[in-house]
Amino acid sequence: MKHIKYIFITVLALLAFNIQAQTHPGPVKWMTFEEAVEKSKTEKRKIFIDVYTDWCGWCKVMDKQTFSNEYIAKVLNENFYAVKLDAEQKANIEFRGTTFKFVPSGNNGYHQLAASLLNGKLSYPTVVFLDEDFNMLQPLPGFQKPEEFYPIVKYIGGNHFKTVKWEEYKGKFISPF
Repeated sequence: MKHIKYIFITVLALLAFNIQAQTHPGPVKWMTFEEAVEKSKTEKRKIFIDVYTDWCGWCKVMDKQTFSNEYIAKVLNENFYAVKLDAEQKANIEFRGTTFKFVPSGNNGYHQLAASLLNGKLSYPTVVFLDEDFNMLQPLPGFQKPEEFYPIVKYIGGNHFKTVKWEEYKGKFISPF
């Protein structure tokens, strides 16, 4: 009986470790929103926010397929502060004199910062691009395959959006895929 108890505890520990390892998989250097705000005080960068929920299947697929891609991770790590934002997190977030809170609603609820970033359209996954001063550049809802997402993240990450229209950029873009 004692051996079964140890096996049970070992299995639980391994499951907990596995769940922790899967929380933010891949080579992207993820941080919290607060960490991105703090880092931007010393080095300005655009902000990339992955707005997700724990129950969102497509969010998990995007983590596994898109954010684990070496090309995408490289662009995100070099050009952005990459943020993971749980759209249902309970912790408050202070930003620019406003306290964003969790709002209970239905079975789960939502975080006010997520709702603000998504313009009230709570759809997951949605990624959000902000400029160096935290102004909205572009929200992009839905699952993005790596080969579709790469030109977008290069376009915004490389500041091409400031001088070239998207259609022109996309027409000349040479993909590594």
